[in-house]
Amino acid sequence: MIIDCHGHFTTAPPQLAEWRDRQIAAAEGRAPAPDPAELVISDDDLRAAIEGNQLRLMDERGSDLTIFSPRASFMAHHIGDFGVSSVWARISNDLVHRVSTLYPGRFATGAMLPQSPGVDPATCLPELTRAVEELGAVTVNLNPDPSGGRWTAPPLTDRSWYPLYEAMVAYDIPAMIHVSTSCNPAFHTTGAHYLNADTTAFMQLVEGDLFADFPTLRFVVPHGGGAVPYHWGRFRGLAMALGRPDPEALLDNVFFDTCVYHQPGIDLLTGVIPSRSVLFASEMIGAVRDVDPRTGHHFDDTKRYVDATPHLSDEERAAVYSGNALRVYPRLAARLAAAGAGR
Repeated sequence: MIIDCHGHFTTAPPQLAEWRDRQIAAAEGRAPAPDPAELVISDDDLRAAIEGNQLRLMDERGSDLTIFSPRASFMAHHIGDFGVSSVWARISNDLVHRVSTLYPGRFATGAMLPQSPGVDPATCLPELTRAVEELGAVTVNLNPDPSGGRWTAPPLTDRSWYPLYEAMVAYDIPAMIHVSTSCNPAFHTTGAHYLNADTTAFMQLVEGDLFADFPTLRFVVPHGGGAVPYHWGRFRGLAMALGRPDPEALLDNVFFDTCVYHQPGIDLLTGVIPSRSVLFASEMIGAVRDVDPRTGHHFDDTKRYVDATPHLSDEERAAVYSGNALRVYPRLAARLAAAGAGR
């Protein structure tokens, strides 16, 4: 089985963006707030959005199941206040849950949280609880920078985040560390802000003692870990200079995905990071959608790179494709086991 741990609903029916535009207009004082009941998306609309896009590519490229969450760039936690984010998170999470209900063997729900700049992260607990208990979410996306590129939030090791971590540990679910749209013109959203955030989050974890307090807490750092694997020696050296443990000590709690879009990148990732801490992912249909003219294949067809890398044995490759994910996402493992038992 091949599990893609990083997928977003980037092809949602246009009604979603139209409703969101109205919500943004209201948040900016230009229009009345739209009623969530005014957003009408049928099951047929969802099938049309999925079957010719994500599902088609999964079949063509050979992946079996995608952990599916709301579009990351649309989370936009910096827009409006907590009330705006709360309504938007609920709508977005309900939509990906409906996809996973329509295609239960192909998609599993990942939820966004209604974060808002300067607001206590504990305010996200009701939606986290609803997502897990009512929607069957197997993970959540956690934004370390709800301000959208201004970086006003405290580090992930700050105790203000602890109520979320306590709930994650209680539910035994991981979080993918994933920022949203950058409103800072110095940081391109997908080319800079995403990768900056991955790197920044890891360095915060190097500097802190979070996993001493939460030894079973698990984070997935996407996009191959940003700059981390490429600069592994720098992080090891900085950890020594700061009197911190070797960064490899984090790798029972921190995992990197394979959303790296060329063969040398995957080779480096799998050559530096132990295979137990690497999870297969493609982020399709995501930031990079074109065909690489040098290879004739899509940049985000990451399975080709994982298949070809010389740094994984057959056993390690199988772990990257599914074994590690079943360990990191136990609620997904339980769901798949129950489905298998019911056959």
